[in-house]
Amino acid sequence: MNRTEALDEYARALRGGQREYKERVSAGQNPYPKVLDELLADIPTGSTQNVGLVEIPMERIVGTRTGGRIWAFTAGFQPLLDTDSEFAVKWVNLCMAHLSDEGIREPIVCYEYYGEFYIQEGNKRVSVLKHFGAARISANVIRIIPEEDGTPRRKAYGEFLEFYKASGLYTIQYRRPGDYQRLLSALGKEPGEVWTDRERLTVNAYFQYFREAFDALNGKMLDMDPEEALLMWLRVYPFRDLGKLSTEELKKTLSAIWEDLTSLSQDTPVKVETATPKARSGILGRIITAGPDKLNVAFIHQMDCERSGWVRSHDEGRLYLEEVMAGAVTTQSFFDKDTPEEAEAAIDEAVANGAQVVFTTSPQLGRATLRAAIKWPKVRFLNCSVEIPYSSIRTYYSRMYEAKFITGAIAGAMANNDKIGYIAAYPIYGEPASINAFALGAQMTNPRATIDLRWSCQSGTPVVDFIREGIRVISNREVPSQQKIYMDFCNYGTYQVGEDGALSPLGSPCWLWGKFYENVIRSIQSGAWDLGRNERRAVNYWWGMDSGVVDVRLSEKLPEGVRVLAELLRKGLRAGTVDPFHRQIIDQSGTLRNDGGRTLTPDEILRMDWLCHNVEGCIPRFDEIMPMSRAMVRELGVYKDEIPAEKEAPL
Repeated sequence: MNRTEALDEYARALRGGQREYKERVSAGQNPYPKVLDELLADIPTGSTQNVGLVEIPMERIVGTRTGGRIWAFTAGFQPLLDTDSEFAVKWVNLCMAHLSDEGIREPIVCYEYYGEFYIQEGNKRVSVLKHFGAARISANVIRIIPEEDGTPRRKAYGEFLEFYKASGLYTIQYRRPGDYQRLLSALGKEPGEVWTDRERLTVNAYFQYFREAFDALNGKMLDMDPEEALLMWLRVYPFRDLGKLSTEELKKTLSAIWEDLTSLSQDTPVKVETATPKARSGILGRIITAGPDKLNVAFIHQMDCERSGWVRSHDEGRLYLEEVMAGAVTTQSFFDKDTPEEAEAAIDEAVANGAQVVFTTSPQLGRATLRAAIKWPKVRFLNCSVEIPYSSIRTYYSRMYEAKFITGAIAGAMANNDKIGYIAAYPIYGEPASINAFALGAQMTNPRATIDLRWSCQSGTPVVDFIREGIRVISNREVPSQQKIYMDFCNYGTYQVGEDGALSPLGSPCWLWGKFYENVIRSIQSGAWDLGRNERRAVNYWWGMDSGVVDVRLSEKLPEGVRVLAELLRKGLRAGTVDPFHRQIIDQSGTLRNDGGRTLTPDEILRMDWLCHNVEGCIPRFDEIMPMSRAMVRELGVYKDEIPAEKEAPL
């Protein structure tokens, strides 16, 4: 390249810089590069670390170390000074060197802070290389490590430091804790496992390929980084496919999950629906929104009815659905689909048999459900779980804490020594709410009552231990259905221990899956299912006693006064006039969680990770629960972002 051609390149870069300057000013944005010294002026920083000479991604160069001469560049490092300036002369010389056999070889010097780079020496080199679309540049990097402050951003950055130590990759940066673990899982890498040069180059190239496809589909319009979109893509497709798909095929797979990416990019990607959806009123509304008159509904179960009371209760719900909607619904069932491959094959068979609605009845089948929903976009898919942030499928569960509030009040009234034992199932979303509602119910009828909390997902014999310790009222797991036999044997529900050791049932919350399924199917047939789809958020049905999907079965042996109280509470919960959490609440640490003057939101209740002050016990860590219980906790755990990811296919 001769000087005249290099001058033409500078003139072209200058026009681009002038255009960027005007656009950023019009948008109310700073037109110049960020200044690290100004950014850190009021922020305490921790230590510094000499990273050494590395290749850094150009798109992560965002500013300069000091404020000197930043007016010579735009935020994108395009030039702003006239063609006859000394700056332009040096830029042109670098341009000629870059396109010669010699090239620009001298590395820049920069500082890294939170994964972004600020130039100390080499601004014009960066400007020239950015102008020509270079992806990376050699740099001597000094890392400024921010102080620990407990924020999600700092926690995610701490995870990046560990990721970088093993991988040597600056290209991939996550903002949320846990995302690096999810990526490593999808790549088949263990945390801390050192990457080979080939693995580093492969992931770098594949990610760049993915980024280009994402950007080509206008991914920058979403509040989502390409690496975050990649995590969603890897929930559906294996990483190795990035090396097999053509550009158009890759774009097609991205387009198939675009609605899910859109929902994930929202501040609150999951919309919690606490009431059964209603169709528009009036004749015109029914004409416009009415759904199909007859539906083929499939149920996919992880186990069978003989081995699992949970599956049996869902199948009883299916039979109820067939009975109350005879002629409008046909059903098909698939049992023992314990692996994703088995579940996906069963769904394919169900759809081939005409299924228009598919229920998968355990959280562990969520990923298979997502893949099937991408494959069969015209079929309605629901997974029995909570907090899955993908709009392709809907999730459903019940507000069991309402029924637990009633049995807590019963337990408080019946606990003569003020001690109550409570056996919780899993430390998953909604379980702390049930424990706390029970504790508040017990406190309502017995202000001195304390709840001794144990977990069935941990080793031990909690019932035996409670009885040995003198506890005479025990709350065990809720019964899977309304069948009387479940409560009479006192393996479920709340019961009392007599002086002779005999167990007498008091009452138990129970799931009414048949009513749940009826509500869902009627919402589809009325057209209410489709209302609100323009929000482009995932939908979680979290219905309670007002929807008829949760109830409390009371024992005939319950004292009359306690029975009357339980009935009053049930009536109030159904009518919405009783709210277990609309009162002063203090947690175990003494923190005031509610002053009694407000109603907790559904998200606050669903995501509770604290326990009331009258609960003795704690929420167990992942490594404290039995291996057989960990699959459930991985999917729905209260602290699931802190759980080490499972290794998948090898990189």
